This record gives sequence, C-alpha cells and structure tokens, in this order.
Amino acid sequence: MSGVRKGVPTETPDRLLGRPRLPAGFRLAGAACGIKRASGGAGAAGTGGGRAGADPRLDLALIVCDRRAATAGVFTTNRFAAAPIDVCRDHLARSIGGTRAVVINSGCANAATGDEGVRRARAVAIATARLLGCHPTDVLVSSTGVIGRPLPHRRIVASLPTALRALGSDAAALKAAARAIMTTDTRPKIRSAEVALGGRTVTVTGFAKGSGMIHPRMATMLAYVLTDAAVHPYLLRRLLREAVRDSFNAISVDGDQSTNDTVLLMASGAAGGRAMLQIGRREQPFVEALRAVCRALALDIVHDGEGARRVLEIEVSGARSRDAADRVARSIANSPLVKTALAGGDPNWGRILSAAGAAGVAFTPRDVSLAIGGCAVVRHGRSAVNGADLRPLFATPRVAVRLSLGRGPGRAVLWTCDLTRRYIGINASYTT
Repeated sequence: MSGVRKGVPTETPDRLLGRPRLPAGFRLAGAACGIKRASGGAGAAGTGGGRAGADPRLDLALIVCDRRAATAGVFTTNRFAAAPIDVCRDHLARSIGGTRAVVINSGCANAATGDEGVRRARAVAIATARLLGCHPTDVLVSSTGVIGRPLPHRRIVASLPTALRALGSDAAALKAAARAIMTTDTRPKIRSAEVALGGRTVTVTGFAKGSGMIHPRMATMLAYVLTDAAVHPYLLRRLLREAVRDSFNAISVDGDQSTNDTVLLMASGAAGGRAMLQIGRREQPFVEALRAVCRALALDIVHDGEGARRVLEIEVSGARSRDAADRVARSIANSPLVKTALAGGDPNWGRILSAAGAAGVAFTPRDVSLAIGGCAVVRHGRSAVNGADLRPLFATPRVAVRLSLGRGPGRAVLWTCDLTRRYIGINASYTT
C-alpha cells in the first residue's frame, strides 16, 4: 500500500515519548476467550472487525492495579451508548473514582442489547471482583465489536482465572493487552513517556484501539492511560478532559461516532509522594507527559484509519471562537469530497473551501486565506494559484491545510485521513 506506512507517524508528537514500559503498580494480560472465533472474527456493524494485524486468538484484556487506582473516564455522547458505558459510569460514581481492575473484550460491542446487556456486563465485573477480593464497583468493563449481538459473558467469566494467572508487568504483557483489544486495527497502539517529578521518575503509558467509526465528541474508541503518579481523583478528571480535547477529540476517520467510545486514566500512586491536588510549575512535566501520550495515540489511530494512505492535518484560525473553528475543521475533515480528493492525490482545493462554507459558521469570504503544504492557494477569498501545479502537495503522506477565516481568536486543529476503496471494501462486508 502506498503513502503512509502503517504505524509510522510522519512526526513525533513530543520529545518526551520513549520506549513503552508499564508504570509501577499495574499488571496486564491479553488472553483468548473465544468471542472472536464464535463470531467469525467479524467486527463492526458498529465498532470493529477482522483485518490483517489483529490477532484472531486474543480477545480479552485485563488491567489490574495492586491497590485501588484513582480513575477518571470520559465516554461517548452517542445516545445509543453501549451497556459497558452505563456500568462504567455507575461504578466510577459509586466507587468515588477508585478502581482495581478493567476487563476489556473485543469481538462484541454489547451495544443495543438493553437491560440484558447491562446485566451481562455487571456479571463480568462481579466475577472479576470475586477473584480479586474487591467490591464489584471497583471493576470497570469495556467492549468493542459488532453492535446488537449479546455479550457471551460466560466465555469471559470462564477465561478470567487463566487471564489472571497470565498477568505481567513487562513489555510483553503490555503488548498482549494492546493486541487483545484490536478489531480492524493493523497493529497495536502503545505510547509511553517518563518525566521527573519531585525527585521521582513518573511513567505515563497508554494503549488504544481504533481504526474505523472514529469521530469522537467526548473520547475515542477504546484508550487506557496508566500512570504511577499519585493524583487526586478530582484533579485526574480535569486533566483527562483537557488532554482529550486536543487529542482523541481532535481526530476523525469517517465521521461516525461509536457507541462504545471510552478513555480511562488510572493513577496507581506507586511512584510515591503526596497526591497531586493542583497543577503548578512542579507538576507541569506530568501534564506534558499525559498530553504527549494522548496525542500520540490519537495520531496513531488516524494513521491506522481503515484503508488510509494519507493523513490530512487541518488548522483553522481566525474564527470568532474556538467552537466555530472546530465546526469548520470538522466540516472539512468529514467531507467525502475532500477525503476522496486526498485519496487520489487530486489538488481540488475548492472542495476545502466549499466544506468550510457549509459548516454553518459566519465569516466573510474576502477575509479567507488558504495554504496547503506551505503554498498559498487562496488570498482574500480569491485564487492565488496562477496555474501552478499543486499535485505534488497532495501526493505526500501527510498534507497540511491552514485555513484562516479572519482575525478572530478562535483556532482548532484536527487530523483525519483519506477515504479509499479499501475503506469501502472493509466496511461493505463487515459482518459477513
């Protein structure tokens, strides 16, 4: 496949990123419980499928903390939120943000399954809690896969003892867990950063899955960010919301929002020291590490978009507000005409202007400027191309678009990918 090499972003999001390692206090495992085999390995009339790179055997991941970890979560705003979303929200509220374990399955979304879906998700949490000797509300659950199919919870429960015995704290355990949550992904997505905090080394590591049905409004697909820093749950919630805004919430593959979008941030406190209650100069390195990991994982998802060959980075500035800039950027990112032009390397920049003008945001066309790859193509609302050959600008693995709407303070940056024949092929036969 030409263009972007799968799994190799064209830029490193942050200098803090390094070799993946698991933060102290956590153990992970990836196991097989037979869900993918039973469903034929299909993935998503909704949220995932079978594609080269996904291990057909691994479909169950466990995250276990040696002691209760402070935990924050953000979830999909889709009105058809899946059963595990309801369970996670309830358990986080009742445990006051404390978690011992997370159980994640792939191959079945447990969405559009009604009260029975919630009952089955709770049954997984209860069984896990019994084995760990904790309260069921200290266990969170996540699912990804085909929408509308009942969760085979008995397969998960029967596999839990084996999965718990496989728990590890090394790179192999981290990779196994990351592979177990994959659906149409072509590779596991793992990012890690280390910083010094109060004389101690603190690690932030995340793993995620996502390739299609990507257009989050509060989170993204499935992502789990772990740290051994000590952070108060209230501050953790604020930090996660801020990190998600400019990372997971700033990407789009196909404009479809999942029923199962989940991002969890867990802090074990195993690095020692007093829990962070606020962010000052001393704590700033941790914030930077968290944002670096989240942004890197979000970009990994875009680069691994179903059938993707090119990535489009869209910066909109000069809008009346950040929300206005974001609406314009999303209109461009989700335009099939823009995405197919990108796929064909066709320098049809008029489609970008058209998508911007259709976003429902007020601006004056004569104030608009557009640059692609550093080349100005529109000035003061008029073409500035003068017959130049723009095809090389659209033939690169990463195409940067800078759209200025005027002199307003609003700015937003989004990342998306092209729409290729391969995307259609993957999703035209998703459940068959």
